[in-house]
Amino acid sequence: MVPAGPYAVVRVIDKGEGIPPDRLTKIFEPFFTTKRPGEGTGLGLSTVYGIVKQTGGFIFVDSELGKGSTFTLYLPAYHGEAEAEAIPAAETEEELPDSGVVLLVEDEAPVRSFASRALAMRGHTVLEAESGEEALEILADPGLRIDVFVTDVVMPGLDGPGWVAQALQERPGTKVVFVSGYAEDSFGEIRARIPNSVYLPKPFSLADLTATVQRQLRATATRPGPSDRPLDEAGAL
Repeated sequence: MVPAGPYAVVRVIDKGEGIPPDRLTKIFEPFFTTKRPGEGTGLGLSTVYGIVKQTGGFIFVDSELGKGSTFTLYLPAYHGEAEAEAIPAAETEEELPDSGVVLLVEDEAPVRSFASRALAMRGHTVLEAESGEEALEILADPGLRIDVFVTDVVMPGLDGPGWVAQALQERPGTKVVFVSGYAEDSFGEIRARIPNSVYLPKPFSLADLTATVQRQLRATATRPGPSDRPLDEAGAL
């Protein structure tokens, strides 16, 4: 149900074949697609859903086979500065999420773009790499501070645990989010070897990803090593 209030309503109408009922409940799920491998990622509508929900809005779909589909978006109406001023400043600050610098490592470009957009929408600064080797090149800058590593586990070349283990030698306090389509049971050995790490299964939603990163940012962990401390004005650590 949509709470009562002023909304701007947008309808997108498709006069195509329509969506079968057994697929209608899945179309907003990340990575769900009916296309063949290599033709689609299943991230389009899930990204739309995430953006609409981030604005406080709602999205619904009505579809009938042979007649097409109608997507209806309800977006909260904006009434200018007067309404914004009615919100207490203290309440607004409490609702702001913690933000940090995230190094996102994912070899699949569509998944990397999906995750990067989700994290940026939450106020995080996101650095992207498509491989473990590229991630280590980025981290070669000693003045660069990273709060959280978000990395796929299985990648060509250096895998997730491999590059993270190397990176933590210089940045021992950095939190880690391992992303994988494999069962969580297989992560016991990785958790024991990689401190401050958690597991996020694929497929994941925008909310799943941002919530996991938020928990890592807020968790108590080992203080960063010397190379993680920002440089002072003279360039000294």
